[in-house]
Amino acid sequence: MLSLHTNNAALSAQNSITRTQSHLSTSMTRLSTGYRINSAMDDAAGLQIATRLQAQTSGMGMAMRNTQNSISMIQTADGALDETTSILVRMKDLATQSADGSATDVDRNAMQSEYDALTDELTNIVSNTSFGGTTLLSSKADSKFNVAINFQIGSAESEQMGVDISTLLQTMHTNLTSTNGGHVFASDGTVGAGTGTGIATANAANDMITTLSTAIESVSNVRSSLGAAANRLDHVYNNLSNMSTNTKNASGRIMDVDFATESASMMSSQMLLQAGTAMLKQSNSQSSLVLSLLQ
Repeated sequence: MLSLHTNNAALSAQNSITRTQSHLSTSMTRLSTGYRINSAMDDAAGLQIATRLQAQTSGMGMAMRNTQNSISMIQTADGALDETTSILVRMKDLATQSADGSATDVDRNAMQSEYDALTDELTNIVSNTSFGGTTLLSSKADSKFNVAINFQIGSAESEQMGVDISTLLQTMHTNLTSTNGGHVFASDGTVGAGTGTGIATANAANDMITTLSTAIESVSNVRSSLGAAANRLDHVYNNLSNMSTNTKNASGRIMDVDFATESASMMSSQMLLQAGTAMLKQSNSQSSLVLSLLQ
């Protein structure tokens, strides 16, 4: 039907051009940002899922940093206890040497002097080893390992790892205190509090051999527990790394644009836009046919 007021062909062409322009704009936005979803209108459900995955990924990234910091703290404590063990072994050697009947009083006085110096450093290491300004191994209430610790190893509230070596640490302090023979191993960190007599005589030195062996064993127990915790944290880190990678991949499959597919869609929209524009021009010329009927 020829009509002067209504041009159905032109209206159809205009609608087609409007839809094509919308698709072309969407394709150009996706290709410029690299994301398939740039607003909730693009994919409301997909955006919700991707946001949840991204929040989980971010939390796991922070948890990975937590595990590395925790491992570093444990390794700091372990390093201090390693040196503590070396000192105790030397003290035991001195006690063994002093207990021998071939040693003279002059020899034992020299051995006792070294024993006292080692005890001073033992006190210094155990009482003052710190991480981030907080002591790790002392018997003070604010010492890190003197209480139970909860490590945050995941992005969820329930993902925590508890470590409690406080009892072992207190036992270690008790056994270390009994090794100084009058030269005070002070829980408050006081160094050089007195003159020791632990290996000043053969009998005293002989008594200290077993005591020092017990102290070495108690230090080893603390180190063993710390090592087990560090190993678990290392496994936690590896697992978090795998989970983070897979979660990022899942989020990427939802959010990221497929450049090959979207480029083809953009080219198709551009061709349709050109064709639609040409047809709109042709449809507009039909109104001139009405005038030919009036001639």
